[in-house]
Order: sequence, then structure tokens, then C-alpha cells
Amino acid sequence: MKIQENVSLQPYNTFGINVKARYFAEVTSIDELAWVLKQKSYPGKLILGGGSNMLLTADLDLLVILISLKGKEVVSRDDGHTVIKIMAGENWHDLVLWTLEHDLGGLENLSLIPGSVGSAPIQNIGAYGVELKDHFVSCEVMDIATQTQHTFSLEDCKFGYRDSYFKHEGKGRFVITSVTFRLTSQNHSLHKGYGTISTELEKAKVLHPTIQDISGAVIRIRQQKLPDPAILGNSGSFFKNPVVNTNTYEKLQLSYPNMPSYKVADDEIKIPAAWLIDTCGFKGMRRGDAGVHEHQALVLVNHGKATGAEILRLAQQIQETVKNTFGIAIVPEVNVL
Repeated sequence: MKIQENVSLQPYNTFGINVKARYFAEVTSIDELAWVLKQKSYPGKLILGGGSNMLLTADLDLLVILISLKGKEVVSRDDGHTVIKIMAGENWHDLVLWTLEHDLGGLENLSLIPGSVGSAPIQNIGAYGVELKDHFVSCEVMDIATQTQHTFSLEDCKFGYRDSYFKHEGKGRFVITSVTFRLTSQNHSLHKGYGTISTELEKAKVLHPTIQDISGAVIRIRQQKLPDPAILGNSGSFFKNPVVNTNTYEKLQLSYPNMPSYKVADDEIKIPAAWLIDTCGFKGMRRGDAGVHEHQALVLVNHGKATGAEILRLAQQIQETVKNTFGIAIVPEVNVL
């Protein structure tokens, strides 16, 4: 393994932002990861996975470490379930397709989410009524300071809505090296009632859907609504859906009776950030090469040569307008660097 200098990170982030890392290393083994983490003569270190949940706004005077640990392993099979261990550098969607090829159920609603397996627990990725935590068993991590290895359980990870221990107390302390899931190998539980999955299945005339059918429906829905990062730079959903109390929601409903919502607790209502942004008139808006996608207001895009700073300014304008209009703060899902 060689540590390179002045490397463009454009191929390594889904926004396609052309910033440089002062130092760059790609690790393909646990031993390489331990070695590079031990190196003390660098100004700082940044762990890079699939680059799908970040907005780079300037060159990085750091050692950027790309995690390319690969491998898939069946750990055990019993009682209608299969436990699998996946290395952190595997592509998330490729993993989902692999589980479907082996008729393993649980991750099909998370099809076509960009990024790597190692990044997925940090965000507790979720879509169409399913979250990573629903099938998570544990993850193996390396302590950045000591290069020791540890196992984090479901409880240790403190998963929340697009949230985890790794975004708070554990931020910058650990590198996830593998993730273990428990999936169904028979009698799969299908989640087809969320969003437009049922409608998509009806359009395809699928009367008795399989997990493969659910995945196919999710892929078609996402392709219709979300741009391919390889064609139009983006990081998927840029903002989290805000959660408000019932009193706040009822007051808003007086002015906006058609405002969509989802009850998440006795006194908590989730409001789609996409609806808030769209209502403020941002869908399809463009500021130079920074823009909001024409079909999905939750997705900020790079039309070609936008800088991270330009996309960030647009995001901040959206936040300010939503706050002034609705009194609701929306916060980014992506990490801004």
C-alpha cells in the first residue's frame, strides 16, 4: 500500500465534487488499515467509504483513507434465518442483490441506496418502512487511536432515525470493518404497504410478490424519482424529515390542510421535508450548476461543475426559507466537510 499525495476525490464522492486530498491511501486488509492508522506524521485522518453521504466544500489537508475491505460470508443457518458477515468496502446495493440471489429476505426495501456497507450503520440507512437496524446483529470496528478491534452489538450502536452512536459519542473514534446481519431464509415478511410499492406491484401485475419483486418495485420507484449519481451528481436525500409535536402539527394543519404527515409516536409527527421544500418553490431550482432535482425536492444535485460551497449555500437558503415559512428546522443527512 502506498500513500499518495494531492489526489482528486472527485471519483470517490457521489456529488462529483473536485476537491483534493493532501494525502490518500486505499486499504484492502485489516493489517493495512492498522498500519496506516498508526502513522503519526500526517495532519489528520478522514475515513472514506462509498462517498455517498458527504458534501466536500474545500480541499482536505488530511490523510484520506479509502476503505476497500471486501468479502461476504455465511456465518450460520438455523430456524429459517441466515446470518451473514459483510466486509465494510462492499457496495451496499451489490450486497442487496447478492442476498436476493440467495433468497435471503430483509434488505430488499433498501435496494439501490448508494454507498458502502461500512457506512450504512453510521446513518442507519432506511427506506420504504425498513431500516438497517431491523436486521442488524453487530459490527466489527477498529479503534482509530489504538488500532484494537471491538464488536458493537445492536444496543451498543444506539440506532435512531438516520442516526447512531457513530454520529455522536463514537464520531471519529472508530472505523467499521464489517457488518453482520440476520436475514430470513424462508417465510419472508414483506413490507409492501409503504409509499407506492403496492401501486408499483399492481402496475407490474404482481399478485403474489416475492422479495425479488419488492426489490424490483423499489428500484423502479427510486429510478423514477432519484437521479443516478453516475449521471447527475447527488447524495440522495440531503435533508432529514423533521419530527414535530402534535400541537405544532395541528397549528400548521390549519394553514396547510393538505400537508402530508406520518405519526411516529404519541406526540410526534413526521413531516416530509420534500413537501416543505417543494411548497417553498425549490423543486427544480438551479443556482449555476448547483440545483434541486426536478422530480424530488429532497435531492440536491451537481449539474456538472458546482463546488461544494455552492451546493452548501443553496442548502442553507432552503433551510432558511423553510424555517421562515413553517417555523420548522430541517437538518442535513449528509456530512459537510
